[in-house]
Amino acid sequence: MTPTQVHLGPLLVVAPALTPSFAGPRVTALIVGALAVVAQVVIAALRGGFTVNHQVQIAAVAVISLLIVAYAQEQRRRHRELARVRSVSEATQRVVLRPLPHRLGPLRVASLYMAAEDEAQIGGDLYAATRVKDSTRMIIGDVRGEALTSISDASVLMGAFREAAHFSPGLLELADVLERSVCRHLAEHTTIAHGERGGAAEPLAAEAELSEHFITALLVDIPDEGTVAYMANCGHPPPLLLHERGEVTTLPAAQPAPPLGMCGLPNGSSAADPPDTFAFEDGDTLLLYTDGVIEARAPDGSFYPLAQRVGQWRCSGPEGLLHHLRRDLLDHVGGRLGDDAAMVVIQRSPALHPVQQLKKMVPVNGAHR
Repeated sequence: MTPTQVHLGPLLVVAPALTPSFAGPRVTALIVGALAVVAQVVIAALRGGFTVNHQVQIAAVAVISLLIVAYAQEQRRRHRELARVRSVSEATQRVVLRPLPHRLGPLRVASLYMAAEDEAQIGGDLYAATRVKDSTRMIIGDVRGEALTSISDASVLMGAFREAAHFSPGLLELADVLERSVCRHLAEHTTIAHGERGGAAEPLAAEAELSEHFITALLVDIPDEGTVAYMANCGHPPPLLLHERGEVTTLPAAQPAPPLGMCGLPNGSSAADPPDTFAFEDGDTLLLYTDGVIEARAPDGSFYPLAQRVGQWRCSGPEGLLHHLRRDLLDHVGGRLGDDAAMVVIQRSPALHPVQQLKKMVPVNGAHR
């Protein structure tokens, strides 16, 4: 149908080249590639025989089809490997960064982790919560370090928190226990790493690397009864308190402590000192976050104004508040974060507290209250 001087046969290679984008190597090889070679043979037969030009075109289509099949096989292998990595990452996240319960005593809770890397599920940001006697204790933190190292450090800290939170009488004692645990972990990690590499300057290098690792953390203790809550801030961004009546208050540390892992550095406070306190009444909402939120930059370089934005969604509930913050944060940065970010929202429910409910059910002097 075309003049003999017009050669469209080489365009047949387009079909096997496009097939891997929607099909596997088997379809590419057995159907598309084979059909392209057969079509080139038919074209040669209809155009006057197997000239040198036709033979070269047939060989070229066959070779290119084979290369494309090899590429499709490698692409399929990489996709399977990526799926396995994602599966392991999700399993690691479920083990290391457990989802927080939606209800802890009289508290409604919601949590959110936003990874900067597209394929990552977990990084150096962390949070955890546990119930102790008549109280709920929480931690949120941010590990300084490389991705794999930060995951290890975060895992150690959260494991230590979940254990120590049950036997430490106060938040400052708990912070001391966590500090010792993190320092032991960092010392063992750096010693083993430099021992494997060896070298004459190993002790100095280990000490220098140890000084570059630390974890900012915020500890919160919220009793079931009363309107007072406690916190201990170890170099972490201050939480925000959203009052039911509308105000947004930043809660700076009255007794700031250095980040965890600053081994040998004085804390600036004693375990005998009382922790910081703040009023946390029914209907109030507490927002914990990492620096990945407030340091998120827009394309023009401006930081995300968390304290100015969060008040408009205070009546949305914990889950709704995080939903609005996530969408607004991504809009601010243009769709992609430059650093991991984590947020935890805690709301004291205005419903009856468990102890009050029990008092209404237990008879006193033969009568119900």
